[in-house]
Amino acid sequence: MTRLELGIPAIRRDPTRPPPTVGRPNVAGLIDSHGRVARDLRISVTEKCSLRCTYCMPEEGLPAIAHDDLLTPAEIGRLVGIAVRDLGVRDIRFTGGEPLMRADLAEIIARSASVAEGASLSMTTNAIGLDHRVQSLVDAGLTRINVSLDTIDRTHFASLTRRDRLPAVFAGIRAAHAAGLTPIKINAVLMHETLDGAPDLLEWSIANGCRLRFIEQMPLDADATWVREQMVAAAELLDVLGSRFTLTNAHREDPAAPAEEWLVDGGPATVGIIAAVTRSFCGDCDRTRITAEGTVRSCLFGDDETDLRMLLRNGSGDEVIADWWRAAMWGKQADHGIERADFVRPLRSMGAIGG
Repeated sequence: MTRLELGIPAIRRDPTRPPPTVGRPNVAGLIDSHGRVARDLRISVTEKCSLRCTYCMPEEGLPAIAHDDLLTPAEIGRLVGIAVRDLGVRDIRFTGGEPLMRADLAEIIARSASVAEGASLSMTTNAIGLDHRVQSLVDAGLTRINVSLDTIDRTHFASLTRRDRLPAVFAGIRAAHAAGLTPIKINAVLMHETLDGAPDLLEWSIANGCRLRFIEQMPLDADATWVREQMVAAAELLDVLGSRFTLTNAHREDPAAPAEEWLVDGGPATVGIIAAVTRSFCGDCDRTRITAEGTVRSCLFGDDETDLRMLLRNGSGDEVIADWWRAAMWGKQADHGIERADFVRPLRSMGAIGG
């Protein structure tokens, strides 16, 4: 098994040393050298997942992170407080792996909510087991969820995820609706084996009060089988959806939002497409990421990481952690570079980074 399949990063710079900040203006927020400001924080809380999606995880799953190497609820809460209070972050989303694999997820959300000062708290989940826990998460402060669901065909779902768990996903979505976590966003990765079912998924999403967004597959699969020539592009999806629906008025509600939105049959229902490969939105990216082990990762496709867990555990003050975080973001790369001949895919897979 390769280092890529294991999800182990090969860091280009010593993560225990602060990144260089030559030329950085003296501003409080998370600005990078290309003028972008990060206000959207993704925090991975685990590498574990209850599914094994072929575009994300190896069949055997990712190697377990030692319990002591994971950020604790108190540490996550402290980072959220620094991000919101000192760095201008306004949106926090918990990711994985699968966040529901953390037994202490409600505590993580509650500690974060206590310091979030009006920032939104959301979660990306596959919804398996959500029906048993959703009320405790809402009570803790969760305000919204994105559900990963690529198909409503049970056979295709089992093949793509290597698990026959589609009824459990539906149960979780129903429970989220009942708990008031609306509108629920559905994230569907574009794959050839599920493309014909895309109109069915859109029809189902509209009928069930969900907002569907399709995502172009990116070279972040742990099995390293992604080939650009074989991926499903947004243009191909639009042709397939156009066979059943009339799609009009492509737009973005927010320039930094990844999804272009189309009205479906004149609205009000919409469908979004995140064309991360063929219609890159890197120039407006406003995200910063924390891995489950507590490193800042400023770009999905950049292996450069900065260790904040070390600072959390060595007695460093909040101002030191904030300064290291600012330095990490200053060096953010311009774009993913997938279209360039010299593109090198990141050594961590999506499951090891956090979406």
